[in-house]
Amino acid sequence: MAYVSNNSDEESPTVLIVESNAMSIQRLTSIFKIKDFNIEICQDGDKAVDEYIRLDPELVVISLDIPTLDGHLTALEMREHGGDARIVFVAPRRLANVAADAKFSAGAVAWLQKPVTGAVLDEKWETILGPIPEAPGLEDLDELYPIDRIKPEEDDGPMPLPALPGMPLPGLPALENPVTPVAGELPPLEINPPLPIAQPVDKPKKSRKLLFSIILFIAFGIGYAVYSANLI
Repeated sequence: MAYVSNNSDEESPTVLIVESNAMSIQRLTSIFKIKDFNIEICQDGDKAVDEYIRLDPELVVISLDIPTLDGHLTALEMREHGGDARIVFVAPRRLANVAADAKFSAGAVAWLQKPVTGAVLDEKWETILGPIPEAPGLEDLDELYPIDRIKPEEDDGPMPLPALPGMPLPGLPALENPVTPVAGELPPLEINPPLPIAQPVDKPKKSRKLLFSIILFIAFGIGYAVYSANLI
């Protein structure tokens, strides 16, 4: 987010305030209004670099703890793009050592302890308007600010290729004797062995049954005749 609070005088210098804390933004805005600055405010480190290139402000006030890029890397990005980057860091007391190191690395003109007041700024004002130091941290910018800081999406790996004729499908065991088809021909289909066919059971013919019945009838008749003769 970036917004501006303009002064009535178009020739007034511009200060770019890079801060995400609402209370700190209010304090710094009030202080620089008194000093008759045009005020531009940005709450994101990465966007602040673009705003710096667009505005070419006379003064940049950067908080160390801002989103996207920290204040140190934001300042180095600004210095890398050239211009008379007169940079002032603001930081809480707990980050005093970090602020001092960042000031040296980025070639800032000063660093101020939060909460910043008009009196504190006045004490450092002569130093702030003084010579702009070199920025030795630019030599280590590639290491401090790697190209791959935005991680790419995870790669699931190459997609499996479709199985070629005569080659096993992924995850299936290979055939012991694979058949390689001739070009222009379809691979032979594997035919399962035929199921055994049940053999028919021989059944006695009707003629045999009839003959057996006749013999039995004749034998019964002879027996009955003999039995009748004995009775007489």
